[in-house]
Amino acid sequence: MLDSCKFKSTCSLPFTYSKRINTIGTSNADLPLVDPGMYQLDITLRRGQNLAARDRGGTSDPYVKFKIGGKEVFRSKIIHKNLNPVWEEKACIFVDQTREPLYIKVFDYDFGLQDDFMGSAFLDLTLLELKRPTDVTLTLKDPHHPDHDLGTILLSVILTPKEGEQRDLTMLMRKSWKRSSKFQTQSLRLSDLHRKSHLWRGIVSITLIEGRDLKAMDSNGLSDPYVKFRLGHQKYKSKIMPKTLNPQWREQFDFHLYEEQGGIIDITAWDKDAGKRDDFIGRCQIDLSALSREQTHKLELQLEEGEGHLVLLVTLTASATVSISDLSVNSLEDQKEREAILKRYSPMRMFHNVKDVGFLQVKVIRAEGLMAADVTGKSDPFCVVELNNDRLLTHTVYKNLNPEWNKVFTFNIKDIHSVLEVTVYDEDRDRSADFLGKVAIPLLTIQNGEQKAYVLKNKQLTGPTKGVIYLEIDVIFNAVKASIRTLIPKEQKYIEEENRLSKQLLLRNFIRMKRCVMVLVNAAYYINSCFDWDSPPRSLAAFVLFLFVVWNFELYMIPLVLLLLLTWNYFLIRSGKDTRQRDTVVEDMLEDEEEEDDKDDKDSEKKGFINKIYAIQEVCVSVQNILDEVASFGERIKNTFNWTVPFLSWLAIAALCVFTVILYFIPLRYIVLVWGINKFTKKLRSPYAIDNNELLDFLSRVPSDVQVVQYQELKQDPSHSPCKRKKNNLG
Repeated sequence: MLDSCKFKSTCSLPFTYSKRINTIGTSNADLPLVDPGMYQLDITLRRGQNLAARDRGGTSDPYVKFKIGGKEVFRSKIIHKNLNPVWEEKACIFVDQTREPLYIKVFDYDFGLQDDFMGSAFLDLTLLELKRPTDVTLTLKDPHHPDHDLGTILLSVILTPKEGEQRDLTMLMRKSWKRSSKFQTQSLRLSDLHRKSHLWRGIVSITLIEGRDLKAMDSNGLSDPYVKFRLGHQKYKSKIMPKTLNPQWREQFDFHLYEEQGGIIDITAWDKDAGKRDDFIGRCQIDLSALSREQTHKLELQLEEGEGHLVLLVTLTASATVSISDLSVNSLEDQKEREAILKRYSPMRMFHNVKDVGFLQVKVIRAEGLMAADVTGKSDPFCVVELNNDRLLTHTVYKNLNPEWNKVFTFNIKDIHSVLEVTVYDEDRDRSADFLGKVAIPLLTIQNGEQKAYVLKNKQLTGPTKGVIYLEIDVIFNAVKASIRTLIPKEQKYIEEENRLSKQLLLRNFIRMKRCVMVLVNAAYYINSCFDWDSPPRSLAAFVLFLFVVWNFELYMIPLVLLLLLTWNYFLIRSGKDTRQRDTVVEDMLEDEEEEDDKDDKDSEKKGFINKIYAIQEVCVSVQNILDEVASFGERIKNTFNWTVPFLSWLAIAALCVFTVILYFIPLRYIVLVWGINKFTKKLRSPYAIDNNELLDFLSRVPSDVQVVQYQELKQDPSHSPCKRKKNNLG
């Protein structure tokens, strides 16, 4: 296994692999095994030499995977079109014991296709000298073709023994692309030279405008096209446009740029086919290093291996969107940084960089009483913090049900109506991480500077699970920017669970929609009863009201009535006569769904006939989603008037006041004229603007009844009484 490996000393001593180990120092091969997880392996992936060509142009796009015990622990970046790539990437890996060799595999990246194998090698960790830097040259081999020359990989490694269970782990970025919460690790370390390490250096904003003259893939001479994007390990997918060769997407995606010099965005177009594999339409690439920053570029890209063009807008912006540091490094406790942040979001800067709404700081302190996920009665918990598409996590605390992380996360807030999600997982070497608990906290409900214990919930956020997590959160935002942002389309979350068919979910959505429809039906019955004089006093009052309203009606009275309804509900709530009631039907259905999910997880192999018919399942999922959208729409309107989110209700009051004044003083014809001119000239003034409806964008921020239940904070066990620490409210 190690015959193909050669070590090169930093002073170029001509030792072979075995001689170097035996002559210069003592290896750890004969040392007794210590407690699991007691070794830290620092690796620097230097470069590759004379790698194998796997592409038609005589080059390759190589990247490297490192595995220990069958588990991928590190993956390098992709070097495009190079047989002598230079990576210079660092990774820190913690190993339970050194008898498991490090497995290195090199692949040629092929977007949309299976990556080509370029060779592999093993590194025996027992032959490394402890606490001594060692340069390693690994000769790549193919087990099926041992005589082929596949080049070499150069590494620098240091193996260091660690003591104690509490380990200062490397920060790892994991992305959950599927429902099973599988994680991919990337090379991220906290810098020793900086107080804070920014995980990315910029944002690449891509607006997918349209496709032109795409290739027909269906028998009807059309296609159902969609587009996939990939930058490194970031993957996004556009919506499907049915039966067209000239699709209009008007979708926007944000990529995180980790490298100063840029990168390559791979783009592929596909035709959606129900029940069989999707057809490949074509591919193209964007070289970000050729684009200037802080400028929007309009690109018309010819599809290779296919037909047609894609039209995109690409903008590169420098950003320090998220950061992570130890608890001792606190942005808001640094007086200068605190003042700079407060000034940045002061009312005087309400129209400066409207997209930058606010600042969020999350202190993940500790957890208590977590669920035991291992057979030893312990867990290896780590914590994931998510805000929309921003995703960070803590180190892992091994063999502990009461872990202390003491980490500070900071985020830039793009939408004050976002929900902070904090999830605790149990790390497993040989399989995907186990879910331990989760909380979802709307930013508008946060009380600044208060250390609080949150009861962990299940995956659906409908009921408690074992354990509590202690957080201290601060939110600073500009109210004007937040209000403007409310009328702009909501940011799509790209990393989320896929919709799947559920009998209980379908029934729940049907009941929710039925309740909304019954409100209208009951209102119609009530009005009709007035015409039928079922109750003479009520009908007489309705008749007098009808005559008075029709005789005196003006258009401005419509928003005025809505304004009065909001005000009436506000005073009812303030007086203690709260009309808002918890929807027990929704809660019961959510609990049933949780039970069904558990059953599905246990009996995933026992699938019914309907799950085997892809087309029927897709139709059922569509019906399920439509019912959810209709029910949610009605519930959002109700919750606006019920003051479920006071910020949004006050914003509605402000808007209704403005509309009332406008309709009172300005004739309707002028208002319609301005509206029509704006609609007709919008495409001329901004040809590639993403269409939106401000009212629907506003309602998308109002939680539905299901979300109200999910975001509701559970009462904690009295035994978990947190030490509350209040400081100046910065909001």
